Amino acid sequence: MEGVSGRYDFYIGLGLAISSSIFIGGSFILKKKGLLKLASRGSIRAGQGGHAYLREWLWWAGLLSMGVGEAANFAAYAFAPATLVTPLGALSVLVSAVLSAYFLNEHLNVHGKIGCILSVLGSTVMVIHAPQGEEISSLELMAEKLKDPGFIAFAVCVLVSSILLIFVAGPRYGRSNVLVYVLVCSAIGSLSVSCVKGLGIALKELFAGKPVLKEPLGWILLICLVICISVQINYLNKALDIFNTSVVTPIYYVLFTTAVMTCSAILFKEWQHMVLPNIIGTISGFLTIVSGIFLLHAFRDIPFTPDLLPLFLKQGRADLHTFWRGAEKHQSCLHQPLLGPEDIHKGSQSVEEEGESV
Repeated sequence: MEGVSGRYDFYIGLGLAISSSIFIGGSFILKKKGLLKLASRGSIRAGQGGHAYLREWLWWAGLLSMGVGEAANFAAYAFAPATLVTPLGALSVLVSAVLSAYFLNEHLNVHGKIGCILSVLGSTVMVIHAPQGEEISSLELMAEKLKDPGFIAFAVCVLVSSILLIFVAGPRYGRSNVLVYVLVCSAIGSLSVSCVKGLGIALKELFAGKPVLKEPLGWILLICLVICISVQINYLNKALDIFNTSVVTPIYYVLFTTAVMTCSAILFKEWQHMVLPNIIGTISGFLTIVSGIFLLHAFRDIPFTPDLLPLFLKQGRADLHTFWRGAEKHQSCLHQPLLGPEDIHKGSQSVEEEGESV
């Protein structure tokens, strides 16, 4: 019975994670449509300090969609493993890219289309090979896991490395190396996901009628989550302000997801009961998603024309074009009449002369 319940929880978490990506990806489109609508009216844009978007219903619809998506993502951690939920966040990038091509008339080149396909394939592989069972179902078990020496060592390493990056590496290399601030976001983000996981379990127990509000662990996790998210947002905004979005987004996704999967492996032991083929499948699916996100962002502004083809492909393309021209010419020769117009005219004259002589 527990196996059936765990399977249902897995599919509920999977559905919540996918719906979260759809709502979050759609929210960017709604917000962008609202901002473009305001720009067409001549209103002061948000980048110039204007707040006219607060009177635009499309922008509020996008904000509501993002809120629903984040709530679904929060709930997904209570049902499904973090190893599955976090990488599926890449689908929001895919949804946003596809919808922007249709509703915002933004060009999605061949690299972007291949990236979308790779992201879908990688997500499918991860879903197939992700761990089906859950190790933690109550706050008591969560408290025991948090006392594990392996997780304590991991948390100390994260905090010490983040402090060094913020106060030592940040002032020196923060404006020249994209990894400095992104590493801070990713490392702290792995702890925030652990807090979200614990709070999700607390909410499940609360809805089951258990006195969760009297447990100090739930409040501690909530305070830690607020601190982690504040640090995350602060340094992610710094990275986006200094570097190009097409550079920050794929690097942040890779480092953040890697940190979360590492933290989940240590804290929740989600990889402990996985057989080798499932471990290989999960890692392969994640790397496939990474490749798709890289193609989707790194070559987003590069138009794909025949001039960008390598020399051997250009030669092959030219040979193919010559072959088809030769084939068309050969085909036209086959369909030509055996006698030309002049021959036909001479033949008709000779026939008429023979008729007159007779």
